[in-house]
Amino acid sequence: MKVLVIGGAGYIGSHVVKELNKNGHEVTVFDNLSSGLRQNLFKENGFIHGDILIPSQLEAAFAQGFDAFVHLAAFKAAGESMIAPEKYSVNNITGTLNILNAAVKYNCLNMVFSSSAAVFGSPKYLPIDEDHPKDPENYYGFTKLDIESYMAWYEKLRGLKYASLRYFNAAGYDVDGVLCGLEQNPANLLPVIMEVAAGMRKELKIFGNDYDTPDGTCIRDYVHVTDLARAHVLALEYIAKNKKSLTLNLGSESGLSVTEVVEAARKITGQPIPAEYVARRPGDPACLYATSKRALETIGWKTEHSDAETLVSSMWEVYKKYVK
Repeated sequence: MKVLVIGGAGYIGSHVVKELNKNGHEVTVFDNLSSGLRQNLFKENGFIHGDILIPSQLEAAFAQGFDAFVHLAAFKAAGESMIAPEKYSVNNITGTLNILNAAVKYNCLNMVFSSSAAVFGSPKYLPIDEDHPKDPENYYGFTKLDIESYMAWYEKLRGLKYASLRYFNAAGYDVDGVLCGLEQNPANLLPVIMEVAAGMRKELKIFGNDYDTPDGTCIRDYVHVTDLARAHVLALEYIAKNKKSLTLNLGSESGLSVTEVVEAARKITGQPIPAEYVARRPGDPACLYATSKRALETIGWKTEHSDAETLVSSMWEVYKKYVK
């Protein structure tokens, strides 16, 4: 298929592009390079330097004729979304509507969307499945849920077929070692740990150590970015073949605690990784992890690289080049 990957120069996007290339698809990347990197682009792919907030640039891209597109161009920092909701409204919601309008205008009706398990809010039960109540606790999660609603309406009214993929924490780096562009301004645990290990950051702050978990620290779902990239390709091929939309959770089934991740990182990097326990963050539940049973049943997906050792070691291969 001829696929437009919007946000394809970013951390997750570049891994998705690599997997699409591997599976024989013809890929063009559309990215404004605000957080994406030129070094994440592959020479065999087309590149359009464009912005999802400029409809004419999207229309010019879709006018080239694509069979499908992948949308990975949303802002994603949950904490920032609570401070700057206007920024997230404009980019995530308005930007997505611009994408949808350009896509349907040029009859590109197969879409994969990078959604988020943030649509669920605090868990009512674990592991979280697709039918879990949706009650976002941050504005970022609300924008993702809102976009899912728009996609459903565009399916009814314009025949769009979509796969909405919900996951928590993408982590790790390309297991083949090809992609090594550092994620820009990371806020998630694993890249922060790597920055501390590499001397790019002084210490790690752990938010709370008195949770009702085996070691007192939060348990979170970490899925290797290579596993996520494979899911995007499998989902795209499924909807294109079956003409049927999908909403799937992509989870590890059990999760890892903050302490488990830190200890794995200390062991693998050989660095002390100083850490300080600080107060809990408001709204942080003790445990968050999802089931991917439906993904296994529908597209044959399950994690292959999402164990703590592979997550950490694949990241350290990249970050150790920056040790100060």
